[in-house]
Amino acid sequence: MDLLFNAEAWISLLTLVALEAVLGIDNLVFIAILTDRVDETKRALARRLGIGMALVTRLLLLFTLAWIAGLTAPLITVLGEEISWRDMILIGGGLFLLAKATREIHHNIEDADDDQPKAKPLSTLIAVVAQIAVIDLIFSLDSVITAVGMVDELSIMTTAIIIAVLIMLWASGPLSAFVSAHPTVKMLAMSFLLLVGMTLIADGLGLHIPKGYLYFAMGFSVLVEALNLTVSKRRKRAKEIQ
Repeated sequence: MDLLFNAEAWISLLTLVALEAVLGIDNLVFIAILTDRVDETKRALARRLGIGMALVTRLLLLFTLAWIAGLTAPLITVLGEEISWRDMILIGGGLFLLAKATREIHHNIEDADDDQPKAKPLSTLIAVVAQIAVIDLIFSLDSVITAVGMVDELSIMTTAIIIAVLIMLWASGPLSAFVSAHPTVKMLAMSFLLLVGMTLIADGLGLHIPKGYLYFAMGFSVLVEALNLTVSKRRKRAKEIQ
């Protein structure tokens, strides 16, 4: 009850929800790209399952703080650089994102250049949800570590994560539809995954890149693409009027 009427607790909760939502943007982009390869009738279910698994993963990590702390202990030393389990997970996740984004870009460019484009190969629901689960673990580490570093109250951290995941669930549908409907936006989203993948690898190797730089680059690119889409729509309307 004390927390309910504590202004500081509410400020901490709102701040943490905002940060968790921002940290979930790259996860949403990944889910949007993956679910686009599922049969259209199963895309909403794939998104719900993927985001639901993100909630479960983050809460499990939150309740195993001692285990997370243990992940930062040095495991091996490579060229004078200590590598922990957390570093290995980040590097593995980064390589996974690089491989996935490169493969998706390849498929999109190849299909566009083909004189007789083939039907887009569909992935099974289980395969897509499994891939989402793998990358959710990577993004969850980042998200939970941020929560633990900001707030001491477990109830505030739990509430913030649940609210942030609900926001992700609400935003995933419109974002997926928008990405699927605009090929240039999808290509931009895949370039974001390349950027995030390189950031994860750098972080795993001890070269920390402030997230502010990453989000500025992504935000600026989105702004430029939004201007491009606006100009394109106006040109189409002008042609239709003529």
